[in-house]
Amino acid sequence: MRPFRAILTLALLCVACSAVPAETPAIGASAPDFQLTTLDGKPFSLSSAAKAHKAVVLMFISTQCPYSNAYNDQMKALANAYASKGVLFVGINSNKTEDAAAAVAHARSNGHTFPIMKDPSNKVADLYDARRTPEVYVVDPEGKLRYHGRITEDHENPASSPDLKNALDSFLTGKPIARTETKAFGCTIKRV
Repeated sequence: MRPFRAILTLALLCVACSAVPAETPAIGASAPDFQLTTLDGKPFSLSSAAKAHKAVVLMFISTQCPYSNAYNDQMKALANAYASKGVLFVGINSNKTEDAAAAVAHARSNGHTFPIMKDPSNKVADLYDARRTPEVYVVDPEGKLRYHGRITEDHENPASSPDLKNALDSFLTGKPIARTETKAFGCTIKRV
């Protein structure tokens, strides 16, 4: 019985050591590259998208989270406004409780025309240590992370603290981003 306990203890220690939580990539560091398929069946590669745009905004979103849904109009407006400036907005749905069909219906009902992808097994959320919906990351053409955090501080009054807009405006004009990290608020991502 003792050898079995020793082996079981060793196995549990190995699992515990390998289950080190991911860390959010640091501002200025390389953003983890990934490939997914959009809800309309097109391949998406972050590195390719970043090279083809002045910036890529990764938005971790949800179909069921009231907080994420409170930002639907802002997400749509920002994506439309910045498309002409060379910025690509993409939605990533990492919630295990929301299937692709629900994500498609949600995108249609909210007029989201930006690419949206399901993140099976939360792999992309884990790469970025994304915890909330909505939570955003801005990636530059060299694949470096330039901003991480919230869209705004108050979804009911976006002008009060337009953090993502301020970061994009500064970045696109070559100025330093005053606040490169802000605290994202919202529902937790439901992981597998």
